[in-house]
Amino acid sequence: MSKKFIKNVEDFFCDHCGEVVKGNGYTNHCPKCLWSKHVDVDPGDRASECGGMMEPIRIEEKGGEHSIVHKCIKCGAEKKNKMAVGDDFEKVIDITGN
Repeated sequence: MSKKFIKNVEDFFCDHCGEVVKGNGYTNHCPKCLWSKHVDVDPGDRASECGGMMEPIRIEEKGGEHSIVHKCIKCGAEKKNKMAVGDDFEKVIDITGN
């Protein structure tokens, strides 16, 4: 985990699909649609001024761990987020194109 990581326990409504998401301090995307929001510069800091929606564009695997790569539809920034246990597997398959 990054030294710059700030744990924030926050519940939120997904701005993409409307799902009510229960945060655990590490939650950074909606488990239903996998979309995120560009709110951080460093994980958990809520310092980004962009606020754009972040589309899940691909899945990457490294050392047996899978991450969702999100791309901000407002500014184009890309960020990796670890997949969570409750993520919708069908949406993951849709992203991978299988």
